[in-house]
Amino acid sequence: MAEVKHYIVKNGTIIDVEMGDSFHGSIEIEGTKITRIYKSGESFPKTIPTIDAIGMYIIPGLIDMHCHIQSRFAPHFLASGVTTVRNPASNVLMIEDLLEAPLDGPTPRVFSADRMIDGEPGLWGPTSFGNFVTEDAEEARQEVRRQVAAGVHFIKIYGLANREVIQATVEEARKFELEVACDLIHSQKVSALEAAELGVTWFEHASGFVQTLYPGWYPSADQAEWSHISWEEPDEKRIKELCEQMLRYKVKLCPTLVLIDQANQHPDFWYPKNVVTQSLEEHDILMSHWHSMAEQVDGIKQQLCNQHAFTKTVAKTYFELGGTVVPGTDTPALIYTFPGMALHRELELFNEIGMTEMETLQAATIHAARSINLVDIGAIKEGYIADLVLLNENPLEAIEHTKEIHRIIKGGKMYSQEEILKCIPTKEKLEKQMVEFEKRWETEMEQVKMNDGVASIKDS
Repeated sequence: MAEVKHYIVKNGTIIDVEMGDSFHGSIEIEGTKITRIYKSGESFPKTIPTIDAIGMYIIPGLIDMHCHIQSRFAPHFLASGVTTVRNPASNVLMIEDLLEAPLDGPTPRVFSADRMIDGEPGLWGPTSFGNFVTEDAEEARQEVRRQVAAGVHFIKIYGLANREVIQATVEEARKFELEVACDLIHSQKVSALEAAELGVTWFEHASGFVQTLYPGWYPSADQAEWSHISWEEPDEKRIKELCEQMLRYKVKLCPTLVLIDQANQHPDFWYPKNVVTQSLEEHDILMSHWHSMAEQVDGIKQQLCNQHAFTKTVAKTYFELGGTVVPGTDTPALIYTFPGMALHRELELFNEIGMTEMETLQAATIHAARSINLVDIGAIKEGYIADLVLLNENPLEAIEHTKEIHRIIKGGKMYSQEEILKCIPTKEKLEKQMVEFEKRWETEMEQVKMNDGVASIKDS
């Protein structure tokens, strides 16, 4: 549609996630911001162009709090109503185009970490552009400083990092007022409670909780030794006691329930048929990869799916105790974690574990935004960035209605899903970006060697 910089979306049902209610009204948008909200009966200037949203439900743009975004499928997030993503572990230089995209561009804004800090031998192999492997605390400190210079929003620790490296990473990150997130799924050295004691704030996949309750357990251990654990009926009393301990440290959980759910449900996994998944199929974006991964689904289930009920119980319990629990997908990990769309399944799973529809929407909007100190998104509020999703059905009646998307507004610009999906970069553009990235990364690493482990991507 033609770009309009000042307009009013009128006659919609506005879902106010901050107050926890809804009302009929209109939203005035000028430039990238919401400038005025009119409740039903309040008049607005007749000279301003209007877009009629009668019969529609307006929610804030959704936030995927754990995904690994790439340029080739970034538009699919926005076409799914996901206007912001949190990217825990990547390479900020590789996604610089997304990080620096305009507020109203056809991709979500990105809140990102850089390469993850791991221990020997590296769950993803030796040190590379995607991970930094060390057993040395001072090397970890230097890597944090390098990442700060690169412009990261937080730091990510991975499963083989030892206590000394975790502690050094947290201490160094605090100097720059950055939080540290961890993925302890495969950890053999540090449990969730120990990481919390060291100052880690974020627990991706609600990981490390199993290791706290069952010291010595990890996914690749001989599971016969742990046959006494009732995975399908988790020990709720012990989980509650652990959650109460974790709450004292004010940690935040992103359980990524959809990640394991998709594998657990295979071959009858969740697969919505809509313009987003159709685009993924037509362009073969991730689909061949997932088909190949699905051939290994039995191994995935053996290692990870026994944690599904456990993780659900952790997420439910921590939420009920008043802790921060936000939705994420880990797209494109494991199988069929569809960019953007998978978040809608995550919301259904949040609803299934006991959150109301409003609580689920709040987790994916205002609570997600506030958990990472983003103060001008996540709600429909005067002065906030105009990130909105217009829905054809009421998500407060059934959370699966968040998929019924009519239009998306990103930074004040209104899009149809089809308009966004036309912005998928070409293969040639992606190949050119990769060549440029490799050259710049080589330059970056040369600077690191010369500058005692610290360099600035922005200056390279």
